[in-house]
Amino acid sequence: MRAINITAFGGPEVLQLSEQPVPAFKAGELLIKVQAAGVNRPDVLQRAGHYPVPPGASALPGLEIAGEIVDGDFSDSGWRKGDLVCALVQGGAYAEYCTAPAALCLPVPAGWSVLEAASLPETFFTVWSNVFDRCHLAPGETLLVQGGTSGIGVAAIQIAAALGHRVFATAGSDEKCRACEVLGAERGINYRTEDFVEAVKTATQGKGVDVILDMVAGDYIQRELNCLADDGRLVFIAMLGGAKANVHFGQVLLRRLTITGSTLRPRPVAFKAAIASQLRAHVWPLLGGGKIKPVIFRTFPLEQAAQAHALMESNAHIGKIMLSL
Repeated sequence: MRAINITAFGGPEVLQLSEQPVPAFKAGELLIKVQAAGVNRPDVLQRAGHYPVPPGASALPGLEIAGEIVDGDFSDSGWRKGDLVCALVQGGAYAEYCTAPAALCLPVPAGWSVLEAASLPETFFTVWSNVFDRCHLAPGETLLVQGGTSGIGVAAIQIAAALGHRVFATAGSDEKCRACEVLGAERGINYRTEDFVEAVKTATQGKGVDVILDMVAGDYIQRELNCLADDGRLVFIAMLGGAKANVHFGQVLLRRLTITGSTLRPRPVAFKAAIASQLRAHVWPLLGGGKIKPVIFRTFPLEQAAQAHALMESNAHIGKIMLSL
């Protein structure tokens, strides 16, 4: 099969088209003929040598796919050969065939193309796990999304807004801020020209937000604590701004704040399967009903994976970058 291989750690040019054997499925897994794959920030980190492949996972890049089930272990899975699914995988998405645990497959939503469905798993699993499971965003609570036009940001804004939450989002230009508002954010905040702490405090009459989803870390953390409401929760899922911060823990004690974080890729299948079940129950009906829509910025053919990575690193995109096969 055709696949994209990381020939060495480095820039986008190390991504090269190669011939690889079709992967063999294991117990509980399905073999999927891939029609589309999402490009995500962890793929870029893996390519650069900063995101190790979990033991037993494919060394090929890519964490989400959509396509047709062509073989696998169908026992008690509910899936059949020929079904169209999207799936979260530990690696191997940049290829014509990929295996996926049956429990981590979800149906292509009604009215969505297979390409559009491939844009869902990595970001939707991540957002649900962190915002709703880990931080317990409850009815009536507010959410601040850092990086609102990233794939994660687009998912977080749309899911939270569709479920009735007030959402605020930061982005790096006025154009991107308006895009956040079109997606459902009450207020897009240009972090280059505005103080997001002041903007959030003004919008919430001084209370602050209940939950913050952050991919920056670094010196953002203290500022984020400053704009959390009492009993607020901060969850970070990446450290684009650095792994260290000076934090005033007096606020954490006096206002009962929570600082947490997680990575999804190394977690066991059973953990991710529970997320898949919650997404199917609570979010998939919103997809079929049109309350959440695909936001795809650009699609590249598989052999242009390097160009897709270069675009992601430019931060010029709004929404998802995809590969088609």
